[in-house]
Amino acid sequence: MAGEILFLAHRTPFPPDRGDKIRSHNVLKALAELAPVHVGCLAETDADMAEEKALAGIAASYCMPRRTKPLPVAGVEALLAGSPISLSAFADKKLHRWVHETLATRPIAAIYVFSGQMGQYVPQGWRGRLVVDFVDVDSAKFEAYAAKSGWPMRWVHTREGRLLSEVEAKLATRADCSLLVSEEEAALMRARCPGVPNIGALRNGIDCAAYDPAKIRPHPELASAARPHFVFSGQMDYAPNVEAVERFARQIMPAIIARQPKAQFHIVGRAPTPAVRRLAGEPGTKVWGEVPDVRPFLAAASMVVAPLTIARGVQNKVLEAMAMARPVLASPEALVGIDGEPGEHFLRCGSDAEFVARASTLAQDAARAEAIGKAARQLVLDRMSWPAMMAPLADIVGLGEGAACRDAA
Repeated sequence: MAGEILFLAHRTPFPPDRGDKIRSHNVLKALAELAPVHVGCLAETDADMAEEKALAGIAASYCMPRRTKPLPVAGVEALLAGSPISLSAFADKKLHRWVHETLATRPIAAIYVFSGQMGQYVPQGWRGRLVVDFVDVDSAKFEAYAAKSGWPMRWVHTREGRLLSEVEAKLATRADCSLLVSEEEAALMRARCPGVPNIGALRNGIDCAAYDPAKIRPHPELASAARPHFVFSGQMDYAPNVEAVERFARQIMPAIIARQPKAQFHIVGRAPTPAVRRLAGEPGTKVWGEVPDVRPFLAAASMVVAPLTIARGVQNKVLEAMAMARPVLASPEALVGIDGEPGEHFLRCGSDAEFVARASTLAQDAARAEAIGKAARQLVLDRMSWPAMMAPLADIVGLGEGAACRDAA
């Protein structure tokens, strides 16, 4: 294939400071090494807008309107149109016009859609190569939300899951290649789209140089305080993260403190909800909110915890902790798509009682904690760097020797 690439993302890929943006950032960088890339994306914050110069430095051209539509307005529009709220929330007339103009004036040979919400920008008449990076099966996520919600959110989430499932199936049918962040997510998509070919996995990687414990000084407050320190990092207005820290602070920490009276639980991440802020009143729990750099907290952690019960795809927070040579205690859901052996590279905790038992045991065995952390870092160095994960992209977009949709593993 000769030509250029159109890259469409629901959020600007800069700065790479949350899970989806870390993935889109690294995919965009890899694509830009293959061909000129035109980027259409939506900005949400002042920090996003401040990154326009960085976007301009990698894109052959770009359109980055600010997403200002309130969620209630998107909800009303979606109800009237009979469509998912997720599509309405990311619909923008300026971006639609720019996409059509770019396709009309540039030699675009492939469109790379990042996140299913952006499939709405691909014209029905498009005949070039179409790659859709769903990342996760969003419809399944909303179904999981519905199962845990009361009225009226149960109805909202059920509707969203049903309609998104229809959108995903139609988009996967159109695509030359559909990508998911793990083989488990790809298998789920295949099961929900029977007969649809070319559904594969392109896994997340980790920047092992940026997350190098030898280069990061532990946070001084944690380093000088009594241990053990348990750290959770993430976007703290994201419902699965909120549920996870509530679980750890209220259901797991009391039992840990009974065994380790000086134990502390640190919640690190931007936009903590009121429910998250209230956890600061729980014994041993501190809510830090947004911090300039999460790595000093990881460096100072005795253990990093990921007690998620709803988790789609590969958890960057787990990869980051492993790259920082920290022992990770994680639920089975949080370990999906991550190579490694339980007990050697991380500790899998299937229940609150297992979190308590394994946290307490590891807190008293510094040598084992260090060995698990070292093995975890070596694993990501050997098998999970971003260049290794992005190697199949040339074939996926049709710029390699083949034009395949395959698992990056």
